Parts: sequence; structure tokens; C-alpha cells
Amino acid sequence: MRTSVRCAGVGLVALAACAADEGTLVLAGPAADDALATCPILPADDPWNQDVSGAPVHPRSAAIVANIQDHGDPTLKADFGASAAWGIPFVVVQAAQPAVPVRFDLYPDQSDPGPYPVPANAAVEAGHDHHVLVVQQGACRLFEMYRASREGAGWRAGAGAVFDLRRGTTRPAGWTSADQAGLPIFPGLARWDEVSRGAIRHALRVTFAHTRAAWVAPATHPGGDDDEDAPAMGQRLRLRSDYDLSAMRGAARVIAVALQRYGMLVADTGANWYVSGATDPRWNDADLAQLRAIPGTAFEVLDTGPVTTP
Repeated sequence: MRTSVRCAGVGLVALAACAADEGTLVLAGPAADDALATCPILPADDPWNQDVSGAPVHPRSAAIVANIQDHGDPTLKADFGASAAWGIPFVVVQAAQPAVPVRFDLYPDQSDPGPYPVPANAAVEAGHDHHVLVVQQGACRLFEMYRASREGAGWRAGAGAVFDLRRGTTRPAGWTSADQAGLPIFPGLARWDEVSRGAIRHALRVTFAHTRAAWVAPATHPGGDDDEDAPAMGQRLRLRSDYDLSAMRGAARVIAVALQRYGMLVADTGANWYVSGATDPRWNDADLAQLRAIPGTAFEVLDTGPVTTP
């Protein structure tokens, strides 16, 4: 979710780019699209970018899907759209963006220490989690914060993590990040710029209401409940290849195809079957609403590695 953001007092978040006192802040729009093209979004062999259309199905797939269906809404949802109230925002800053102090108050021992190059007017996710995501051009680094708010000349957050977009996403076993699973958030967002080009070439981020206190790599941190049939953090689900997409159109079809090829990774405990994306005024909400027709039973859980318990 997203709040309205002003850039040096000259306009609203719908502006493609604007100058801030602390550097150039690029918001959603063509300027952000161009800026993102200068950095890889993780290496080609990173788990987020792996084609899993041929990966084996987990032997307990049916039981896990049934468990998910028993604990919340039974159909897929796009947890993003054109409104500033939905989706997870991000900003792109120049390599020279000044770094500011960040104080972590929930998981300081599992957070990458600051300072972070976060502008004073960075977009903050609305709702409960208040994520802040910053992609730094040139250095190609990703800075993410959870429960973030301004504090003095810098920021305060519950947790934070820094990822090198050229090298990968691994964190120490048992560590969280700005996401419960210890995963980066930005690489798993559906973005309008990639959908407009006709394909998403990475897995998507998904939340479920009831999750297992365990994880599967690339996740590094457990979910919430001692239930072997609940989905573990990092567990991967794939839309079945025999699910008929012929009636779907536009962005919803592009997203559904990606779910058949790359699947989605369990990243947090939240609303059931909610797929994450970046807020962008260019989304067509009626188009995205087609995803609601896909039932959870159209998905299968993949066997991508051992389950780790704390």
C-alpha cells in the first residue's frame, strides 16, 4: 500500500521524476522504468529468476493447498493497483544519494546497519507494514525497511536489509529482513513496466494467512505456526500448466503466465493468496480483477528443497 508523496513541494506521486534537496528521486513512471533498466534485478541463476515450469511437485502439495484454503480467502488477489492505497511503492535514487542514519527497534540484531541512502520524501507503504524500498543506481543496491518512519535527519524502522542486485539475496540462517521470510521484497513485485513489455521473468511475492514456523531456501526465517501442512516461508507455488488462460487479457494474463513459469514465493504472513506488486497509476484495476477468478486449487506446491525448522 502507498501514501501520497510530495517531491520538494512541487507535485504529487504521479510525477515521473522530480528533484529533491537530497538528490534526484525517481518515482513510478517512465523515468523509473529507464532507471531500473541500468541494473540487473538479481543474477540470472538467482532463485527469484529461475524458470520452474518443469520443477517437481511436492509430495504434500494437496495437503498444503487444502490447508491454505481452510484459512482464508480461497482465490487469488492482486494486492496492488492504480490507487495510492494499494501496492508497495519503491523509489530509485542516484548513486550519489546522501546516506542518512537508520535506527532499528524491533530486530536490530538481524538488520543490516545504516546509514541508508533514503530520501526524506521516500514513498512509504500505507497500512500496517510501512515498507520503504530504495533502489540505488550505479551501485545497484537495494535498501529495504519494515515499519519505517522519519526520525530526525534519518529514519526509524523495525528491521532493514541491504541486497546487492548484481550478486544475490542470501542472508544468514534464522535472519529476517524487511519481510518475514528474510527475502528481498522488490524482486518479487509485479511492476507495470515489465508487464507493459509483455512478460514477467521472475517469481512473484505472495502472502498467506496461516504459515508454518519453518523455511525453504532462499528464505532464511520462519513463518508463524507449528503446522506441518501450512506453507513454509520461501515455499514455491506454481499455477498448474493445464489451467486455462484463454479468457484472460492484458496485465492479468501476463501475471498468470508468469505464475505458470516462475511461480510465487511465500514471503510473509498476511491476507490469503495476495500477490504483491508496485503501486503505479498506469495499472488498470478492472484488468487486474480478472485474477480473482483463479482459485487456490489451481496451484501446486513445488519441491524446491528441504524444509528448515528453527
